[in-house]
Amino acid sequence: MQLSKCRNIADLRIRARRRLPAAVFHYLDGGADDEITLRRNTDAFADYELLPSQLSDVSRLETGSTLFGQKLDWPVILSPTGASKLFHADGEPAVARAAERYGTVYSLSTLGTTTIEDAAAVTGGPKLFQLYMFADRGMTEDFIARCRSAGFTALCLTVDTPVAGNRERDFVHGFATGPRSPKPHSRVRQIASFLRHPDWLYRALVKKDLEMVNITSNTAFKVQIDRSIRDFIDAELERSLTWRDVEWLAERWPGPLVIKGVQTVEDCRKAADAGATAVMLSNHGGRQLESAPAPVDCVAAVADALRDRLEIICDGGIRRGNHIVKALALGANAVSVGRAYLYGLGAGGEAGVLRSLEILKDEFERTLALIGCNAVNKLSRSYVRRRSEAIR
Repeated sequence: MQLSKCRNIADLRIRARRRLPAAVFHYLDGGADDEITLRRNTDAFADYELLPSQLSDVSRLETGSTLFGQKLDWPVILSPTGASKLFHADGEPAVARAAERYGTVYSLSTLGTTTIEDAAAVTGGPKLFQLYMFADRGMTEDFIARCRSAGFTALCLTVDTPVAGNRERDFVHGFATGPRSPKPHSRVRQIASFLRHPDWLYRALVKKDLEMVNITSNTAFKVQIDRSIRDFIDAELERSLTWRDVEWLAERWPGPLVIKGVQTVEDCRKAADAGATAVMLSNHGGRQLESAPAPVDCVAAVADALRDRLEIICDGGIRRGNHIVKALALGANAVSVGRAYLYGLGAGGEAGVLRSLEILKDEFERTLALIGCNAVNKLSRSYVRRRSEAIR
């Protein structure tokens, strides 16, 4: 299937599956435990109906919005995702360029395969750096200094990973190692899958461009160079994180500060009290806590309580333009997409990322027109309701 013939994000997913080694695709595609939360992130959008306002003038649509003090062409940002070069050689730079072309925010992960400096060099658009808090505060301070020097707009602290989620697909398909790894006959199939993708093997084994370079280029890691990256992360990831640490971070970062991984009104209130300026309602794409609520189901309550104190980003499960409209109508300032653009990256590199954004924006604008809303800032609860409320 050619990129131009991919009609939706689901088509890009199919193409990505064909082009990636099985273990890599399932790492991208999978979630925790029985993947209930993973599925609910998208399925929850079907619980909401859109209520059109007919005979409205939609001859001209205003999709622009503001986030982090930056003007965006539309309220969709690109989520931070680790190791983008796993899915295509173009990696993070391709995603950053696509974000700039579509007038929105690019987000780089601590566990990215492109450095802070190199990612900043390829785009003049607004940039967010996603941070994990390490026990070694010198490591965190090094990241902050590098982000300031590279001109990043916002900093985002992920708080939902005190331990890794139980991602069973990674063990089944050989992406993880340990006592639950596949049996020998399964490993034969995995090896065959990798051998069918020699370009991927060349990059991984010869070029070695899949390294988490933001970790290895950090001064705190360099003084412990005898340790592997995996051992370093397992040992140094801060598990005693509290809201005092958010206060510590807010004192050192002068710009917009986002807390990613909160879902309750109470935690969002604590985020605001600790100095955050935005929250990303997220369950880590269904990859951490099983049975966590779908982010879209959290939007209305947080917006009602804290819209005047925080910018609200709905992160998770978005596969259609109407999903974007629903989240915004419920009270989000913006949404963020991760898998949607990674499917595009796996399907065709930078061209695939651009195709994913083209699809979503076209669907988004069409939905705005069909509900009779000609501007993003006019979206409100009057355009959306839960199906259960209509049945009463």
